[in-house]
Amino acid sequence: MAKKLLVTSSPHYRSERTTSKVMLDVIIAMLPICAMSVVYFGWRALALTVVSVAACIAFESLFNLIVKKKNTVSDLSAVVTGMLMSFNLPVTAPYWIAVVGSFFAIVIVKMLFGGLGKNFANPALAARAFLFSWPTLMTTFVKPFITPMLPVFRDPIFVNGADLPDYIDTVTTATPLASLKTGVLPETGIADMFFGNMGGCIGEVCTAAILLGGIYLLLRRVITWHIPLAYLGTVALITFVFPLTGGNFDWQFMVYELLSGGLVLASFFMATDYVTAPVTARGKLLFGIGCGLLTVFLRYYSGYSEGVSYAILIMNVLAVPIDKITKPRRFGIGGGYNDAK
Repeated sequence: MAKKLLVTSSPHYRSERTTSKVMLDVIIAMLPICAMSVVYFGWRALALTVVSVAACIAFESLFNLIVKKKNTVSDLSAVVTGMLMSFNLPVTAPYWIAVVGSFFAIVIVKMLFGGLGKNFANPALAARAFLFSWPTLMTTFVKPFITPMLPVFRDPIFVNGADLPDYIDTVTTATPLASLKTGVLPETGIADMFFGNMGGCIGEVCTAAILLGGIYLLLRRVITWHIPLAYLGTVALITFVFPLTGGNFDWQFMVYELLSGGLVLASFFMATDYVTAPVTARGKLLFGIGCGLLTVFLRYYSGYSEGVSYAILIMNVLAVPIDKITKPRRFGIGGGYNDAK
């Protein structure tokens, strides 16, 4: 008796790699960043991360309970979102900011659009953009290694810049991006910036740790090289040829621009998001170039010294059209016998 051939609907691709395994790799890649945030900013940095992750898990679980759907927190995507969102906060941010950001990222950006795989924008970056409704809280940065002065189990109360507590007021510092915005190179040395000895958000200062995590993701084939290289390469080229310091071809300005703000963190961990980035190789290159162009434009000409978050969010909206214009030609279409017909 002949055996029957069972044909199921596409796709027919099979893999042992599940969503939870991919997310676990991303979490592992972010552990060096988390560790360095504690080194430079103390245990409060870890506390912010824990609060953010816990809030993301709680909001996703609660949403699924309310709409009577299966709980999806086991895929670990909520953990990844919580960690990334905390990395975009200054260590002085009150804990309620992390909770509000978690609610916006999980409920508004992710779950209301159908959950993982259906959100049109990166949840962590969208939450960061929303949290700038409280600009003082989001732009109060401190110098590294002053963390004994920062409370871990209580929040500093912020009303406005003049009412900052004394222990914050004495250690606030401008980020290198603020200096670069005026065309002046920061006083912080390049080596200090590479290893994270500067003011900034807890997860964006240590480029060495970010690159370590990015290399891990590349080796594990969680991400490809297309978006990070295109993104960083575009920013490097423009800032080298057209620096704000005057003249042209300023390699120091270029290096400072690359090491400042959330550029490296975003290029490896947020711009490469599976859901909100193109899937084709050419599309990823175009996406990265677009992110780079918008980042430099916003850094140079907007009233805000950083442009990474808004650049990626804008390109998230364009990811689907980019995929449509860069999709490969289907077999049998566009040549030979079919064209002759």
